[in-house]
Amino acid sequence: MTSLVPPPPSERTGNAPLVGVLALQGDVREHLAALTHVGARAVKVRRPEELDDLDGLVIPGGESTTIDKLARAFGLTDPLRAKIREGFPVYGSCAGMILLADEIADPTADLSGKPQETFGGLDITVRRNAFGRQRESFETDLDFKEVDQSGGPVHAVFIRGPWVERVGPDVEVLAEVDPAHASHTAALGGRSRIVAVRSGRLLATSFHPEVTGETRIHELFIRMIRGEA
Repeated sequence: MTSLVPPPPSERTGNAPLVGVLALQGDVREHLAALTHVGARAVKVRRPEELDDLDGLVIPGGESTTIDKLARAFGLTDPLRAKIREGFPVYGSCAGMILLADEIADPTADLSGKPQETFGGLDITVRRNAFGRQRESFETDLDFKEVDQSGGPVHAVFIRGPWVERVGPDVEVLAEVDPAHASHTAALGGRSRIVAVRSGRLLATSFHPEVTGETRIHELFIRMIRGEA
Protein backbone atom coordinates (compact mmCIF):
# COMPACT_ATOMS: atom_id res chain seq x y z
CA MET A 1 0.00 0.00 0.00
CA THR A 2 1.33 3.43 -0.96
CA SER A 3 0.98 5.99 1.81
CA LEU A 4 0.44 9.54 0.63
CA VAL A 5 1.66 12.30 2.92
CA PRO A 6 -1.45 13.81 4.56
CA PRO A 7 -1.94 17.55 4.44
CA PRO A 8 -1.45 19.63 7.60
CA PRO A 9 -4.39 19.40 10.01
CA SER A 10 -6.98 22.01 9.19
CA GLU A 11 -7.32 24.70 11.82
CA ARG A 12 -10.78 25.37 10.41
CA THR A 13 -12.15 21.91 11.14
CA GLY A 14 -10.48 21.49 14.51
CA ASN A 15 -11.13 18.00 15.78
CA ALA A 16 -14.19 17.37 13.61
CA PRO A 17 -13.37 16.92 9.92
CA LEU A 18 -15.80 18.24 7.34
CA VAL A 19 -16.84 15.29 5.17
CA GLY A 20 -19.09 15.55 2.15
CA VAL A 21 -21.44 12.91 0.78
CA LEU A 22 -21.92 13.05 -2.98
CA ALA A 23 -25.65 13.74 -3.07
CA LEU A 24 -26.57 13.06 -6.68
CA GLN A 25 -28.29 9.70 -6.14
CA GLY A 26 -28.17 6.79 -3.71
CA ASP A 27 -28.22 6.27 0.06
CA VAL A 28 -27.01 9.74 0.98
CA ARG A 29 -28.99 10.16 4.20
CA GLU A 30 -27.60 6.96 5.73
CA HIS A 31 -23.99 8.00 5.13
CA LEU A 32 -24.64 11.46 6.57
CA ALA A 33 -26.00 9.82 9.72
CA ALA A 34 -23.06 7.39 10.01
CA LEU A 35 -20.50 10.17 9.58
CA THR A 36 -22.22 12.33 12.18
CA HIS A 37 -22.29 9.37 14.56
CA VAL A 38 -18.50 8.96 14.36
CA GLY A 39 -17.84 12.63 15.02
CA ALA A 40 -17.55 14.23 11.60
CA ARG A 41 -19.39 17.25 10.30
CA ALA A 42 -21.30 15.83 7.34
CA VAL A 43 -22.71 17.82 4.42
CA LYS A 44 -24.30 17.08 1.06
CA VAL A 45 -22.26 17.83 -2.06
CA ARG A 46 -23.78 18.50 -5.49
CA ARG A 47 -21.61 21.22 -7.07
CA PRO A 48 -17.88 21.57 -7.81
CA GLU A 49 -17.36 24.55 -5.52
CA GLU A 50 -18.70 22.50 -2.59
CA LEU A 51 -15.64 20.25 -2.83
CA ASP A 52 -13.25 23.05 -1.93
CA ASP A 53 -13.61 23.14 1.85
CA LEU A 54 -13.94 19.41 2.45
CA ASP A 55 -11.51 17.18 4.33
CA GLY A 56 -12.91 14.07 2.64
CA LEU A 57 -15.79 12.73 0.55
CA VAL A 58 -18.06 9.68 0.56
CA ILE A 59 -19.48 8.30 -2.69
CA PRO A 60 -22.60 6.37 -1.67
CA GLY A 61 -24.22 3.24 -3.00
CA GLY A 62 -26.85 3.61 -5.68
CA GLU A 63 -26.68 3.36 -9.48
CA SER A 64 -23.11 3.92 -10.65
CA THR A 65 -24.24 4.79 -14.17
CA THR A 66 -26.68 7.41 -12.88
CA ILE A 67 -24.11 8.95 -10.53
CA ASP A 68 -21.59 9.04 -13.40
CA LYS A 69 -24.01 10.85 -15.73
CA LEU A 70 -25.16 13.33 -13.08
CA ALA A 71 -21.59 14.06 -11.97
CA ARG A 72 -20.70 15.01 -15.55
CA ALA A 73 -23.88 17.06 -15.90
CA PHE A 74 -23.12 18.97 -12.67
CA GLY A 75 -19.49 19.54 -13.67
CA LEU A 76 -18.15 17.45 -10.80
CA THR A 77 -16.21 14.77 -12.65
CA ASP A 78 -13.04 16.63 -13.65
CA PRO A 79 -12.64 18.57 -10.36
CA LEU A 80 -13.11 15.38 -8.34
CA ARG A 81 -10.62 13.47 -10.50
CA ALA A 82 -8.09 16.24 -9.96
CA LYS A 83 -8.59 16.20 -6.19
CA ILE A 84 -8.20 12.42 -6.08
CA ARG A 85 -4.91 12.69 -7.96
CA GLU A 86 -3.76 15.21 -5.34
CA GLY A 87 -4.44 12.76 -2.48
CA PHE A 88 -7.95 13.82 -1.43
CA PRO A 89 -9.49 11.18 0.91
CA VAL A 90 -12.51 9.42 -0.61
CA TYR A 91 -14.55 6.44 0.57
CA GLY A 92 -16.82 4.66 -1.90
CA SER A 93 -19.43 2.04 -0.94
CA CYS A 94 -20.94 -0.30 -3.56
CA ALA A 95 -21.54 2.03 -6.53
CA GLY A 96 -18.87 4.24 -4.98
CA MET A 97 -16.36 1.39 -5.31
CA ILE A 98 -17.18 1.14 -9.02
CA LEU A 99 -16.72 4.87 -9.46
CA LEU A 100 -13.32 4.84 -7.73
CA ALA A 101 -12.04 1.94 -9.85
CA ASP A 102 -9.63 2.60 -12.70
CA GLU A 103 -11.25 -0.21 -14.70
CA ILE A 104 -14.71 -1.80 -14.95
CA ALA A 105 -14.77 -5.35 -16.30
CA ASP A 106 -18.29 -5.00 -17.67
CA PRO A 107 -19.05 -1.28 -18.24
CA THR A 108 -22.42 -0.21 -19.53
CA ALA A 109 -22.75 2.11 -22.52
CA ASP A 110 -25.08 5.01 -23.15
CA LEU A 111 -27.32 5.37 -26.22
CA SER A 112 -24.42 6.74 -28.25
CA GLY A 113 -22.26 3.75 -27.34
CA LYS A 114 -19.99 5.69 -24.99
CA PRO A 115 -18.86 3.46 -22.10
CA GLN A 116 -19.48 4.32 -18.49
CA GLU A 117 -16.85 6.59 -16.92
CA THR A 118 -15.36 6.56 -13.42
CA PHE A 119 -13.53 9.04 -11.23
CA GLY A 120 -10.72 6.51 -10.87
CA GLY A 121 -7.84 6.53 -8.44
CA LEU A 122 -7.92 2.90 -7.29
CA ASP A 123 -5.76 0.54 -9.34
CA ILE A 124 -8.43 -2.17 -9.40
CA THR A 125 -10.78 -3.88 -11.85
CA VAL A 126 -14.34 -4.30 -10.59
CA ARG A 127 -17.28 -6.30 -11.90
CA ARG A 128 -20.70 -4.68 -11.59
CA ASN A 129 -23.61 -6.60 -9.99
CA ALA A 130 -21.17 -9.46 -9.48
CA PHE A 131 -23.17 -11.16 -6.72
CA GLY A 132 -26.39 -11.02 -8.70
CA ARG A 133 -29.43 -8.82 -8.98
CA GLN A 134 -31.65 -7.38 -6.23
CA ARG A 135 -33.22 -10.73 -5.35
CA GLU A 136 -29.75 -12.18 -4.69
CA SER A 137 -28.96 -9.59 -2.01
CA PHE A 138 -27.43 -11.19 1.09
CA GLU A 139 -25.71 -10.56 4.42
CA THR A 140 -22.57 -12.10 5.89
CA ASP A 141 -19.86 -11.47 8.48
CA LEU A 142 -16.38 -10.40 7.38
CA ASP A 143 -12.93 -10.29 8.91
CA PHE A 144 -11.95 -6.70 8.10
CA LYS A 145 -8.40 -5.39 8.48
CA GLU A 146 -7.66 -2.02 10.10
CA VAL A 147 -10.85 -1.83 12.17
CA ASP A 148 -11.34 -2.40 15.89
CA GLN A 149 -11.60 -6.19 16.22
CA SER A 150 -13.11 -6.05 19.72
CA GLY A 151 -16.52 -5.59 18.15
CA GLY A 152 -16.25 -8.89 16.31
CA PRO A 153 -16.58 -9.38 12.55
CA VAL A 154 -18.05 -6.69 10.33
CA HIS A 155 -21.64 -7.49 9.37
CA ALA A 156 -21.94 -6.68 5.68
CA VAL A 157 -25.01 -6.23 3.49
CA PHE A 158 -24.55 -6.80 -0.24
CA ILE A 159 -27.19 -5.29 -2.54
CA ARG A 160 -26.32 -5.80 -6.22
CA GLY A 161 -22.74 -5.39 -5.07
CA PRO A 162 -19.59 -5.46 -7.19
CA TRP A 163 -16.47 -7.42 -6.39
CA VAL A 164 -12.83 -6.74 -7.21
CA GLU A 165 -11.28 -8.99 -9.84
CA ARG A 166 -7.81 -7.41 -9.95
CA VAL A 167 -5.76 -5.31 -7.55
CA GLY A 168 -2.64 -3.35 -8.39
CA PRO A 169 0.59 -3.61 -6.39
CA ASP A 170 -0.21 -0.57 -4.23
CA VAL A 171 -3.71 -1.74 -3.25
CA GLU A 172 -4.29 -3.44 0.09
CA VAL A 173 -7.07 -6.04 0.35
CA LEU A 174 -9.02 -5.41 3.56
CA ALA A 175 -11.80 -8.01 3.34
CA GLU A 176 -12.98 -10.95 1.25
CA VAL A 177 -16.17 -13.00 1.11
CA ASP A 178 -15.26 -16.60 1.89
CA PRO A 179 -17.63 -19.10 0.20
CA ALA A 180 -17.21 -21.49 3.13
CA HIS A 181 -18.81 -18.96 5.48
CA ALA A 182 -21.02 -16.87 3.22
CA SER A 183 -24.80 -17.11 3.21
CA HIS A 184 -24.83 -16.59 -0.55
CA THR A 185 -22.42 -18.81 -2.48
CA ALA A 186 -23.91 -19.39 -5.93
CA ALA A 187 -22.02 -16.56 -7.61
CA LEU A 188 -18.71 -17.22 -5.89
CA GLY A 189 -17.73 -20.31 -7.85
CA GLY A 190 -15.92 -21.74 -4.84
CA ARG A 191 -13.52 -18.78 -4.62
CA SER A 192 -13.11 -15.96 -2.14
CA ARG A 193 -13.99 -12.56 -3.59
CA ILE A 194 -12.40 -9.23 -2.68
CA VAL A 195 -14.97 -6.82 -1.27
CA ALA A 196 -12.93 -4.11 0.48
CA VAL A 197 -9.71 -2.37 -0.55
CA ARG A 198 -7.56 0.59 0.34
CA SER A 199 -4.83 2.50 -1.48
CA GLY A 200 -3.32 5.51 0.23
CA ARG A 201 -6.23 7.75 1.20
CA LEU A 202 -8.81 5.95 -0.92
CA LEU A 203 -11.11 3.34 0.65
CA ALA A 204 -13.80 1.22 -1.01
CA THR A 205 -16.24 -1.50 0.00
CA SER A 206 -18.64 -3.61 -2.07
CA PHE A 207 -21.17 -3.54 0.74
CA HIS A 208 -23.25 -0.99 2.63
CA PRO A 209 -22.10 -0.53 6.26
CA GLU A 210 -24.33 2.51 6.57
CA VAL A 211 -27.55 0.46 6.38
CA THR A 212 -26.76 -1.84 9.32
CA GLY A 213 -25.48 0.62 11.89
CA GLU A 214 -21.92 -0.66 11.37
CA THR A 215 -19.81 2.45 11.94
CA ARG A 216 -16.27 1.02 12.07
CA ILE A 217 -15.72 1.55 8.34
CA HIS A 218 -16.62 5.23 8.68
CA GLU A 219 -14.40 5.43 11.76
CA LEU A 220 -11.52 4.03 9.69
CA PHE A 221 -12.17 6.64 7.01
CA ILE A 222 -12.10 9.45 9.57
CA ARG A 223 -8.77 8.12 10.90
CA MET A 224 -7.46 8.09 7.33
CA ILE A 225 -8.49 11.72 6.91
CA ARG A 226 -6.68 12.63 10.12
CA GLY A 227 -3.57 10.70 9.09
CA GLU A 228 -4.02 8.22 11.95
CA ALA A 229 -4.47 5.14 9.76
